[in-house]
Amino acid sequence: MTDDVRVGPLDLAAHVDEALAVQAVAFGLGADEVGVRRHIVLRHMTNPGARALGATTPDGRLAGFVYGMPNDRAHWWSTVVEPYLRRYDRDGWLDDSFVITELHVHPDFQARGVGRALITTITDGAAEPRSILSAIDIESPARALYRSLGYTDLAQQVLFPSAPRPYAVMGARLPLRRRARPGDGPAPSGTDFRPPPPPG
Repeated sequence: MTDDVRVGPLDLAAHVDEALAVQAVAFGLGADEVGVRRHIVLRHMTNPGARALGATTPDGRLAGFVYGMPNDRAHWWSTVVEPYLRRYDRDGWLDDSFVITELHVHPDFQARGVGRALITTITDGAAEPRSILSAIDIESPARALYRSLGYTDLAQQVLFPSAPRPYAVMGARLPLRRRARPGDGPAPSGTDFRPPPPPG
C-alpha cells in the first residue's frame, strides 16, 4: 500500500457524510441514494460487533473505508441471499461469518493497495472463521481483488430489490490470503468448495 495512507479505526457514525462522499464517487451514487444509505449505515453501526476502518491521508482526508459485522440471518441482506445460497447447499455460510458490508476507495487512491489493506485488516480482527460479502456480478477490479484474497463465488445472479444489476455472494476462510512474497510457499486456497455452475 502507498506510504501516504494510514489504515486505522474509524468512528463511522461521526464520519458518515465523509465516508458516503467517498462511496458516492467510487460507486456513482446520487444525492437521494446517499440519503438512504446514510440511515442504513447509522443503523448498521448500532449492531453488536459492527466495526469500521478508514484509510486516511496525512492531511486527514478519507481515501477509503470498510465496515462489517458478524452476520445475522435475521438481517435484511441475509434474508435476500439465503435462498440463492440454499440452492447450492451453501446457506451455512450465513452462520459464523463476518460480513463485509461496504468497502469503497476513492478513485484517486484505487489500484494502490488501499482496498486490500482495509479488508485484510478488518477481517484479521474478526472472531469468526470465515467472511462473506456481495459484489456486482461482473468481472470488475473489486471482484478480482476479492478472488486474490481467497473469496470464491457462493452464488451468482443474486437480485436485490431496487438494485439495477445482479450481485454475486462470495465467501472466504479467514485469515484472508496474502500476496505471495519471494521464498513463500504456495498460497493457501482460502476456500474448500467449487464455485456454482452458471445459472440456467
